[in-house]
Amino acid sequence: MRVVIMGGTSGIGLAAAERLTAAGAEVVVTGRDPGRLAAVKDRVAGAEQVDGASEEDVTAFLGRTGAIDHLVLAFSPGAVGFGPLSDASPADIRAAFAGKLFPYLHAIQRADVTGSITMISAASARAALPGSAVLAAVNGAIERIVSPLAAELAPVRVNAVAPGAVDTPWWSFLPEEQRAAQFAAVAAELPVRRIGRPDDVADAIAYLIGADYVTGTVLPVDGGFTVA
Repeated sequence: MRVVIMGGTSGIGLAAAERLTAAGAEVVVTGRDPGRLAAVKDRVAGAEQVDGASEEDVTAFLGRTGAIDHLVLAFSPGAVGFGPLSDASPADIRAAFAGKLFPYLHAIQRADVTGSITMISAASARAALPGSAVLAAVNGAIERIVSPLAAELAPVRVNAVAPGAVDTPWWSFLPEEQRAAQFAAVAAELPVRRIGRPDDVADAIAYLIGADYVTGTVLPVDGGFTVA
């Protein structure tokens, strides 16, 4: 089984790469940061420097990669656009879409996939959280394309995983003490009473890759956040 994880050098993408490699898959990851690529290259079948926001980079990579069984899209521009909408500049809003939704669409256009495509969205798509309007717009758009793409690209299966609060480098914009306090507050309100781990989401990605009868689905992995 050949899997490409675009955005697979840290956080959820890396956890999925390690989970699938341990299960015997041939996993190739992409990322922008040379240091992260160097750190992961011996833990997967391949690691290539690709800027997901560059159409030229993505087109060239997928062109030379050829047919793959499964594509996982885990691009993230970080917390750009997070905060009150009144504070978000037009450039921030464009950057939020250009760092995730647009690269997802372009990669799907260019990839030669035979089995499944799994996208990472986020629980912000369905939550009522002040300060998350831009993130909700981006992730909501991702979740809305799942069903039509599942129909359009069939028999290739198309799904998404929607993580809640997960302890990844995405939160690095917060100082350590503030981040710990934020996690504690969130965990206290969740039915599972803990913050998510990258492995929690990696398990869901692995499930969707192997679930031959599941397509057009958005799978929440949020500790009950969107039903709490």
